[in-house]
Amino acid sequence: MSDHADYSTYTTLQVSIEERVATVAINRPASLNSINAELHHELSTIFDRLTDDERVSVILFTGNGKAFCAGGDLPWLSGLAESLPLHLDNMRVGQRIVKGILECPKPIICRLNGDAIGLGASIALMCDMIIACDTARIADPHVKIGLVAGDGGALIWPQLIGYAKAKEYLLTGSAISAPEAAQIGLINYAVKAEELDAAVRKFVDKLLANSYAAVAYTKLAVNLPLRQAVHSVLETSLAYEGLTMLQNADLKEGIRAFGERRAPNFTKR
Repeated sequence: MSDHADYSTYTTLQVSIEERVATVAINRPASLNSINAELHHELSTIFDRLTDDERVSVILFTGNGKAFCAGGDLPWLSGLAESLPLHLDNMRVGQRIVKGILECPKPIICRLNGDAIGLGASIALMCDMIIACDTARIADPHVKIGLVAGDGGALIWPQLIGYAKAKEYLLTGSAISAPEAAQIGLINYAVKAEELDAAVRKFVDKLLANSYAAVAYTKLAVNLPLRQAVHSVLETSLAYEGLTMLQNADLKEGIRAFGERRAPNFTKR
């Protein structure tokens, strides 16, 4: 890609490049950076484009506003549940997002400025380092609205904290605070909000001081088991998510209950 790559066509991502660092900010703050069809598509292309951008050695991934990412936008999810072709296309795009992060040779630091929920948690946890504001929460509450944690949660949580703890959070949908997440190894660090930028900058500088090629190939080597798992765990979990999305009424009930701020009345079998 040309040294003058243009990212101005992105509307839900804000991209800037300065001194070999690309900052990618999810830019839907009014909706807590929830993911709609447009953002889902843009996330599936941005990391491949930055891989080819010779100006960039390190990627900083964050969110604008109070949250990092509140997960899937509920009206968008409702639309997917009504159409098999839309869901199949969504599966392909979802795989490209995960592959884009894991296969990008450039280290990606997640500056977790606020809550990361559902798919928001998955894309944060796929990053190479996660430094969070200590007030942030991380959760994959797919089961709370009647869905399988299929968009990356079933892949990445067990890799980071083991199966027992991963199943505790994935099967209950419970949230974990950033300090506790750092304590159990789900993320790297949780720091006070006023210290977040300095903590992130510290690691950016450490990465920039090293050999670009050595860092890039080390990342690819370390990520090899994750990249292999994409072809088994991710594809299967997305298919299972499709079953819960297209073949029962629990998703509709889960979304209704969420909107009405009540406990869902799911089917019992």
